[in-house]
Amino acid sequence: MALDQSFVGRSYPPTDPYEVGREKIREFAEAVGDANPAYTDAEAAKVLGHPDVIAPPTFVFAISFKAAGKVVEDPQLGLDYSRVVHGDQKFAYTRPVRAGDRLTVTSTIEAIKSLAGNDILDIRGEVHDEAGEHVVTAWTKLVARAAEPAAEGA
Repeated sequence: MALDQSFVGRSYPPTDPYEVGREKIREFAEAVGDANPAYTDAEAAKVLGHPDVIAPPTFVFAISFKAAGKVVEDPQLGLDYSRVVHGDQKFAYTRPVRAGDRLTVTSTIEAIKSLAGNDILDIRGEVHDEAGEHVVTAWTKLVARAAEPAAEGA
């Protein structure tokens, strides 16, 4: 069953603040194999003009994807998450994420499409710091695969 187009444009309340820690940034940088010293050394980050270590560009995925969960879990939307795969992800930064940031994410359904029985859901996450300043926009594309047709004679 196709998702309801009337949900396009619906926004969900902001998340509770997520405090970005130096250790989380370091762990993430190590996990993705990025040895940029601005991610692990405050002095190296300061030389580049940052007040503290900064996070790799994809770091914000963890909090933006969790925020998209508010959309996914909306019972009125009717998305069958057991059939969902992650289709795409992109980011547009105003500034890097920094250690000490307290970030909130507001998710909005940007588009719903049906293609060959699959539902494609585009969610935009607006990430702001504690002062309300925009940090990054994250777009997440989720694909809810079509249900398998019933086997003949079953």
